[in-house]
Amino acid sequence: MALVSGSVRGIGLAVARRLARSGARVHVTWRSSAARADALSAEFEGRVHRADLEDEDETRALIEAVLARDGRLDAFVHAVGEFSAGPLATTRAAEVRRLLENNVLSAVHAFDAAREPLRAARGAALFFGVAGLEGLRGRREAAAYAAAKSALLVLVRSWALEEAAHGVRVNLVSPGVIPHEGAAAQTHDEARAARIPLGFAGTPEDVAAAAEFLLSDDARHVTGVDLPVAGGWLL
Repeated sequence: MALVSGSVRGIGLAVARRLARSGARVHVTWRSSAARADALSAEFEGRVHRADLEDEDETRALIEAVLARDGRLDAFVHAVGEFSAGPLATTRAAEVRRLLENNVLSAVHAFDAAREPLRAARGAALFFGVAGLEGLRGRREAAAYAAAKSALLVLVRSWALEEAAHGVRVNLVSPGVIPHEGAAAQTHDEARAARIPLGFAGTPEDVAAAAEFLLSDDARHVTGVDLPVAGGWLL
């Protein structure tokens, strides 16, 4: 049984569908896309929830609703994370705060709420980063966003250490240039895609395949990793 947050479009939806095709019962969530959620209700057998994961109480209520429906939680995927580009010279403190709350604080709320059911199931959690985190390189275009994802990586590795004794694995998957509906405009730039070492942009399905692996028993000895799905971007 899996829960994928931020999953009524884009990469989150691709992950949810991939897990469902593998036989998992999948719960999906939305915050502001009611029409999309309604359209997915039949596909996910009514396991569609409205929740703002920046709100601690709503996050706990979401986990309670999942457990009330299916009784367990084997896999949790946190696909929430707003993007923002631009140099730091024009990035205001309020924007940095928004990115931290959406990318980091929401993850803290989510893992706090999911921790006990994941321990009971000896399950796995997966979060989303961004390509290039390992090098802690400076950024010209999206430094505040990368800083938030770097903070998330530290949390993921720390959760992995803490939860290993309980049989819970915690990992990060970091997409590179992945064009999809709702993605930033530069993601669709063909010139940018041409600079990827493999020579082409990835797809949401590429990321979903990596996510499925990290959540599966095939990765039972993998925890605390940051797996880039980026075709060599930002190596």
